[in-house]
Amino acid sequence: QVQLVESGGGLVQPGGSLGLSCAASGTIYSINDMGWYRQVPGKQREVVATILRGGYTTYADSVKGRFTISRDNVKNTVFLQMNSLKPEDTAVYYCNLHQRAYNYWGQGTQVTVSS
Repeated sequence: QVQLVESGGGLVQPGGSLGLSCAASGTIYSINDMGWYRQVPGKQREVVATILRGGYTTYADSVKGRFTISRDNVKNTVFLQMNSLKPEDTAVYYCNLHQRAYNYWGQGTQVTVSS
């Protein structure tokens, strides 16, 4: 069993910054991917950024150069630093852990970018 607990999120003005974190607990294997996804009402959940245990990262084109994903393998925690936020970044952000063909999800945290 794996639990993911997210923190961060909230309301920020356009151009501002926000940080998210997600701590995983339970049975965590040595090989896994962690990542962040987001979803707006009426649309499918989309990937924002992923990071392998070794540190290799991928980003959605829409966030490249603005968002940074990182992780702490000792604490099984993944972070997402979001800079230069835009109104279109408004969504519920979900933490993801992928290991041994299973996907685990956090409860989601709302990020709203608005003036």
